[in-house]
Amino acid sequence: MKEDIVLELNNINKTIKDQQIIKDISFELYKGEVLGLLGPNGSGKTTTMRMIVGLMGITSGEIYIKGHSIKNNFKESIKHIGAMIETPAFYPFYSGYKNLMYFSRMLEGVSKERVLEVIDLLGLSNAIHKKFSTYSLGMKQRLGIAQALLHNPSILILDEPTNGLDPAGVREIRDYLKRIAEVEQTAILLSSHLLSEIELICDRAIIIQNGQFVEAIEMSDKIGEKLFIEVVVKNIQDFESSFSESKMNYTFEMIDNRTIVFEIDEEDIPLLMKDLIMAGIEVYYVTRKKERLEDLFIQLTGGNVIE
Repeated sequence: MKEDIVLELNNINKTIKDQQIIKDISFELYKGEVLGLLGPNGSGKTTTMRMIVGLMGITSGEIYIKGHSIKNNFKESIKHIGAMIETPAFYPFYSGYKNLMYFSRMLEGVSKERVLEVIDLLGLSNAIHKKFSTYSLGMKQRLGIAQALLHNPSILILDEPTNGLDPAGVREIRDYLKRIAEVEQTAILLSSHLLSEIELICDRAIIIQNGQFVEAIEMSDKIGEKLFIEVVVKNIQDFESSFSESKMNYTFEMIDNRTIVFEIDEEDIPLLMKDLIMAGIEVYYVTRKKERLEDLFIQLTGGNVIE
């Protein structure tokens, strides 16, 4: 709904030294939504985020934050944003708590109770009184997110929040971001080079390439539209002679001397299994697969490596 839109980009363009970096990008971000920003190297993800938070000017177009133009009413619009665009910087010999209290005094209306609330939200309670210099990379990222949340923003913008983290750290950040969106109803815009993480955490993803919008993907909709069944049989010759010629109504591809992949509607899987058995095919394994974000990304962008 229109009233749930917290961030709106309308035909954003950015030109640097006569080179157009961003070309007519438009999208919306909704309250409580987690939106992933994806694109190949140099596609303009970080540039787009920097324009949203005011670190870079807009050549043309409009960005609205909670209905306020970032160009015409910067002070009112930017107060609704919390961001971690670069690596979080804190005083190394201060504790996490002292660092958060220091930053809280720079922000209007942030109480000690709010600082404690954010510490609890990010699971920092056990380490909050330790020096920042002793924190792991994952703890530093979480403290950076906590700092961005102090003033209770409507939007949280994160550029590669899981970059450099081990699998446990990646999962921690994923879980806390989901919690922030659910508990605080904060809208989150994040970029990541980990497509599997985008698929797990985001409600939607926006793919951009060469500074242009390519496609918006609903995680619960388009991903998984195509259903694939991988069937491993005793040998492919039996399948070819007994099944493939008489059952051409199935769409399939023979991968190797034992594996066939069928593209099929879910409700037709039992019939496929019955037809295979009735044809005398010895089936060893059946694995359900679905189209992944990685497959769709490569299809849409031509297989470019992403950041």
